[in-house]
Amino acid sequence: MKTPHPHLALLSFFFSTTLLSGANYPTPVEGDFILRDFQFKSGESLPELKLHYRTIGRLQKNQLGVAANAVLVLHGTGGNGASLLRESFADVLFGPGKLLDAEKYFIILPDGIGHGQSSKPSDGSRMRFPHYTYDDMVLAQFRLLTEKLAVNHLRLVMGTSMGGMHTWVWGETYPDFTDALMPLASLPVEIAGRNRMQRCMILDAIRNDPDWNNGNYVKQPRGLLTAAYMLIIMGSSPLQMQKNAPTRAAADKLLHNSVQNYLKRLDANDFLYQVDASRDYNPAPDLHKIQAPLLAVNSADDEINPPELGILEREIKKVKNGRCVVLPITDQTRGHGTHTFADVWQKHLGELLEISKK
Repeated sequence: MKTPHPHLALLSFFFSTTLLSGANYPTPVEGDFILRDFQFKSGESLPELKLHYRTIGRLQKNQLGVAANAVLVLHGTGGNGASLLRESFADVLFGPGKLLDAEKYFIILPDGIGHGQSSKPSDGSRMRFPHYTYDDMVLAQFRLLTEKLAVNHLRLVMGTSMGGMHTWVWGETYPDFTDALMPLASLPVEIAGRNRMQRCMILDAIRNDPDWNNGNYVKQPRGLLTAAYMLIIMGSSPLQMQKNAPTRAAADKLLHNSVQNYLKRLDANDFLYQVDASRDYNPAPDLHKIQAPLLAVNSADDEINPPELGILEREIKKVKNGRCVVLPITDQTRGHGTHTFADVWQKHLGELLEISKK
């Protein structure tokens, strides 16, 4: 399997990628789940909400009919389940003898509401699409598991970036449903400070562009260019950027290619909804509800969740069985995008699986 360009990989915070060939695990099985008359937290509803998903492996249940090997893996903002089927993540974790060997585990990778092949604004409704939140996304995931896939218990919930934030929400909302939780590249508090400001810059760049026309644009608005610039800064690492672009010419070329890559993938309305979905995220008041062992992993070069804030170390004390790790900056870390380079942090996943055995 070909390794993604390191710069593009470290920008995977908002990237959507396709399945790469040559995987060393069973072929994913894809499907759709239709949730009828889905009620959103905002009071809005959809007569039919489609949730697309991929599964790898086979579900196993114990003698009591309880699922014993199901693992839910959640993607980041702007991604989808396929964005985690990359060599640096899936091959490291899902292959034979690996920590989440797909011959032993039943791995579930859904496309969140508003992402991938799940229902989203660009399907036709544009700004009439319900304004979903992370709570809505987690509820839809829960219903996918219980109503479609016959999963009544999880061995593990893990997620990257937005998926990491969903993992905190999962632990609070369904405290008895999973044996272990591993949020990556996230913080369990409301999005504020520079993180919130950067997201507002993205939202404003789209909403204030005359070409956006309240979502009824004929072509993608120019504000997406500003959004792309923001994503490159938010998801990157100075060390890796310097390594990948050591000259002025290389830096100019890498910036151009990265921007073009984003512009080919982004839809203004979809992206606006995706970024705005974090607006009321705040698990901090209910962290005490989390019962399963939880191991949060961040990296010290993460521009979105910088370690100098001390938030993770402060909040993890509220989690009964919680522990956190902030990875030091090395040649292997990739800023926020470290979450998809499992080689860097997989030993911590091994520790979590070991301590959460039942």
